[in-house]
This record gives sequence, C-alpha cells and structure tokens, in this order.
Amino acid sequence: MKFPKYQRVTSLVVVLLFLSVSAFAGKPKKNESAAKLVDSGVFGVYVNGKRMASEKFEISQTPEYSLLKSEFKLEEAKNPQNAELRLSPSGDLQRYEWSEKDQGTAVVEPKDEFLIEKVTINQGKSTEQPFILPTSTLILDDYFFSQRQLLLWRYLAGQCRPKPGEAGCQLTPTKFGVIIPRAQMSSQVTISYAGQQKLAIKGVDRELSRFDLHMEENDWIVWVDESYKIQKIAIEAERTEIYRD
Repeated sequence: MKFPKYQRVTSLVVVLLFLSVSAFAGKPKKNESAAKLVDSGVFGVYVNGKRMASEKFEISQTPEYSLLKSEFKLEEAKNPQNAELRLSPSGDLQRYEWSEKDQGTAVVEPKDEFLIEKVTINQGKSTEQPFILPTSTLILDDYFFSQRQLLLWRYLAGQCRPKPGEAGCQLTPTKFGVIIPRAQMSSQVTISYAGQQKLAIKGVDRELSRFDLHMEENDWIVWVDESYKIQKIAIEAERTEIYRD
C-alpha cells in the first residue's frame, strides 16, 4: 500500500527531525535549555465517554539525545506517574525511568549490548529483569500514549525512505519488539497502515491517517494528522478513547 506523494514528504520531515538530530555523540548536557521542542500536549483518556485520566507530555531533542517526558494522572488519583525516555541520535535506548510517589521506580538501561530493568519499591527492595533484546528496542509502557507516537515515527522512518521511481511510501505491516516496564515483560507489536479516513474530532470533520497496532494483549487504532501527530486512539475492547486536547 502506498502513501500519496505529499504524505511521504511530510512524514520524512517529522521523522527525520526527531531521529536524525546529529552525528555527534556524547553525554547529555546538564543544561537542557538548548533542547529543541518537537511536540508537546495533553492526551485525555475517556472510558465509556467519561474522562478518567490525562497524560501531559513533551518531546524535545539536543545533538546528544532525544527526550520524552510524560506525566500520567488518573482524575481521582493523589499522585501522578512520571516517565522519562531518552534515546540516542540513532534511536537507541539510553535510559528509561518510570516513577510514582509512594510506589517506587523502574529503570531500563543498556547492559552488555542488551537491556536490563531494575525495579525498586519504596521499602528499598529491588529486583532485576534482563531482556535479551537490542538497544534499538522501543519502550511501550502502560498508560503512556505519547510512546505510541514514537513507535509510529520509528515505523515511518524505516518505511518512508526516498527511492528512485517511487511516488510514495510502501507501507507494509511490520513487527517491532518492545518492552513494557510496568509489567516487566517484552512483547511484539505489528503496525499496519489502514488508509485515509474522515473522522469527527471535537465536532470537526478531519481527514486523518489511520494505523492499526496489534499486540497479543489488545488492538489499538491510531489516527494521526498531516504532521504525524496522534489525534485519537481507540481501544475498542476496553471501550476507551484517547484524544489530544
């Protein structure tokens, strides 16, 4: 299945903006003021039409790394969950940390060319879970919908490279290995492009691109705009919808 020509150009601009920041490698800067903002916003989470939670996120980049910061909060919860995902210029994982006050932390980092997760609860007890997966493996944690956007950009980056004589992207179903730190497990997700659809968002009809994400646990439908930023996610089995505010 092909994308229209104009969509290939748009996707390349967005994806390469995020993934191809610089050829220089090094340690993260202490001062992040020079970071370039790629995307930010809030996702509202609705179950059976009622708003239950929100995720506030920010994606930025420097020549040394790309950074996704997220805060997820249930409407009636006392404390939010926080996540910070840092990727190298080539898209490899440098560090992922999830935390919640009074609950603990989970950190995923490279170790000996593979990945390891360390979980610490507030009482001080810690456990380690190794993953025999490459450092290019993406994080797809529970509740953090902005991480699905990074996964989609990774998919487009691999499929939308200009080739002589082609009028658009050849978007074929592709499998990705992912880690779900909150569950201390790995899984696979298959992404498929399902075409253009008209969709009413906040009472306004919009032409959006649909992508289907399939995992063993559930199926997600993701709609993105011309800049490949998520506007809506539907998890039909859970009667859940996520909208960008």
